[in-house]
Amino acid sequence: MLLIECPCCGVKAEETELSPGYEAHLKRFGPGSTDEEFEAYMFARKNPKGVHFERWRHAYGCGKWFLAARCTATLEVFGTYPAQVGEPPADIIEKIKARRPDWKGYK
Repeated sequence: MLLIECPCCGVKAEETELSPGYEAHLKRFGPGSTDEEFEAYMFARKNPKGVHFERWRHAYGCGKWFLAARCTATLEVFGTYPAQVGEPPADIIEKIKARRPDWKGYK
């Protein structure tokens, strides 16, 4: 069972209390984009084995969206942060580097 702390309300919740929003930090494409850009935005998602940045919603709590960094192989959660942040915070990046020396980096 995943335990993820909501950075908005501070509650450490089980994954059954949360709703996944899939990949975080996507570049949005809408009106004015090419068909290929829009298709990639709508349908192409990474599915890595290892560190991944994801969107989550505290569905049965405060209802707010937030972002989480976790390892898809071990289910280790490195940290969570507000959805309005454009890139992962430096402290989370440092925590990932300390625990996963083989990590290739963000993006």
